[in-house]
Amino acid sequence: MTDPIQYSPEHNKALEVGRPPTIKKLFPNSKALLVSGKYIDRAMLKKGKAMTVAANARSSFVMRGALMAAQRADAAIIIEIARSEGGREAYCPTSLWNMARQVDAICNELGITIPVAIHADHFVIKKPDEIPQAKIEIPTLFEAGVTSIAIDASHMPDDQNLLANIEVNPMIPDWAGLETEVGEIKGKLGLSTPEEALFLIKGLNAHNIVPDWIALNNGTTHGIEASGTGINVKLTREIHEALAPYGTAGAQHGTSGNDSDRLRAIISETSTTKANVATALQMISWGLKVNEYGNAILDENGDVIKKKDEGLSEEMWQELLAYAKEREISPGNYKKLNRPFENKLLALPKEIRDRMVKAVEEFTYDLLTNVFNAEGTGTIALEDILATGSHDPGPKAKAIENPEDWTREKIIEKAAMITSDKGPDGDYDE
Repeated sequence: MTDPIQYSPEHNKALEVGRPPTIKKLFPNSKALLVSGKYIDRAMLKKGKAMTVAANARSSFVMRGALMAAQRADAAIIIEIARSEGGREAYCPTSLWNMARQVDAICNELGITIPVAIHADHFVIKKPDEIPQAKIEIPTLFEAGVTSIAIDASHMPDDQNLLANIEVNPMIPDWAGLETEVGEIKGKLGLSTPEEALFLIKGLNAHNIVPDWIALNNGTTHGIEASGTGINVKLTREIHEALAPYGTAGAQHGTSGNDSDRLRAIISETSTTKANVATALQMISWGLKVNEYGNAILDENGDVIKKKDEGLSEEMWQELLAYAKEREISPGNYKKLNRPFENKLLALPKEIRDRMVKAVEEFTYDLLTNVFNAEGTGTIALEDILATGSHDPGPKAKAIENPEDWTREKIIEKAAMITSDKGPDGDYDE
């Protein structure tokens, strides 16, 4: 029988004052420090030139490995799932409604004490008539333990993007972390501009909405990075400098596939505090060959390569491949194998499951400590919670824009003056 986990008085106090009311109601006896995404962002800013992993929770193996790595690194962390992956038409076993419960259970089982935010990523609104459903659905996410959300109306023109953000905002608790997005993530096509980003953030500021993060189309892609282009650091820096008076930091999407030097540059030269990591963690948990920055190594036929005695058992890997081939699922869409295979993977022997988790832990730990400079931010966030004495640290900036300049009519007028290239139409969901 193992000894009971010992929790510090500071941790117990943070549980009392720092957890949002929804989390306290869901998990009244929990020792997991699930907090607003605002605290995670502020910990990175307080350390300076730091960002943390927002681990895409496509499977329980990824969640466990990422949380274990964050605990080792004393790094505040975000666990997230996108609406396309874990929403009403989920293709992953982790959903927007069960993610907090899984994270809470893992934290209590393993004695994870670092602050963790539960993030609903890419809550996509593609057209105005989807807003009524969004206004119904968003409150259910916070009732289920979400503590941070990304409203992604970037598929729409600039005026509709801003108006959608304004309309759904009353559904989001004031204490919750908030991300917004300008420009769909399309790689080198349809890059975001300072003008577009300022339009969105200024318009939100006029309505007393201060996002913690903004996601840009700054040259990267979701999934396997095939273009070789990656993050445009110069563009990102220019946009972040323009947004500085409004208190909004950067959220870097499509991190998998960007090399360490480029990721270090995005940290040192921009105001990025959140880095989404998805495909790399999935591939690593399965035991696939990846390069040093998590991009899958493909063979001459464009297929991924499985490493012997790592990740999945060889028998399970062959079953997964056969399933994908039968349904014509390409390596770039192997994310859609998570839901049908999660229970089969949970039924594997312990030594197989443990090595899957350990691989995610080692990769994530290296990112947090050697690339992202996030080591020690767990303690920084804890101290911030105790100093604030509340689950809500408040906004990072004040409203400085005149609301009269940002009425619906004037928003439409201003948007018509923006010159931008949105890139080609297509399915860029993540």
